[in-house]
Amino acid sequence: MTVAAGTGSALLGGVTLAAGNVDQFTVALDPDTTNEEIVFITASSSDTFTITRARAGTSGVQHSAGATVKHVLTSDDLNAFKLAISPVASMGFAGSTSGSTTVQATAVAGTTTLTLPAATDTLVGRATTDTLTNKTLTSPTINDAKQNLTLNAQTGTTYTFVLADNGKLVTLDNASAITVTVPANSSVAYATGAIINLQQIGAGQVTVAAAGGVTINGTGTKTRAQWSAASLVKTATDTWTLI
Repeated sequence: MTVAAGTGSALLGGVTLAAGNVDQFTVALDPDTTNEEIVFITASSSDTFTITRARAGTSGVQHSAGATVKHVLTSDDLNAFKLAISPVASMGFAGSTSGSTTVQATAVAGTTTLTLPAATDTLVGRATTDTLTNKTLTSPTINDAKQNLTLNAQTGTTYTFVLADNGKLVTLDNASAITVTVPANSSVAYATGAIINLQQIGAGQVTVAAAGGVTINGTGTKTRAQWSAASLVKTATDTWTLI
């Protein structure tokens, strides 16, 4: 059966359906009335449609010239769309140029894994500085991994190490004797293996003292003279070695 519509090309968005085409459009004749009938447009020629009648549970009824024709979406359309989508185990991303791919993840829910397909692939960051936070690198090869020591300059006669001193060089500069204290783990929880470097740069000799419950192992607890340096290494919960 065919029907003629005054604005058929506009209704189909300029698409022309050829006979035998697997595509179709769903429209309603006399929509939202007691005469409503859902039909499938299977072919079109200008403003004339070839249709399959009485779809989506509606019945074929008589329609008058000038009846409204309205584009609609039915459960059949949604099911067809659902069946046309096949889940895939993995997804490939294609860039605008060969070997260049940008993956943008915005408001991703849950855990997302991006797997590079081959060991020879290179993961390249943006031109600006990238930050890698709370990530574990397994057996990494890091090129040009130089790291400069951060200094913590102290000029008083007493100082207790803080958590931020891990990996730093604490310089001690005073004309009088200086005492530095290693705090208990219950006060400052350094990780086992933490290293604190210290150096006497003034005339005052430096004594390394242990807070209550802390053991410091070593051949001595004092620096020898100006410019002497030493390192403290945490070997257990409240045990340190003075090197």
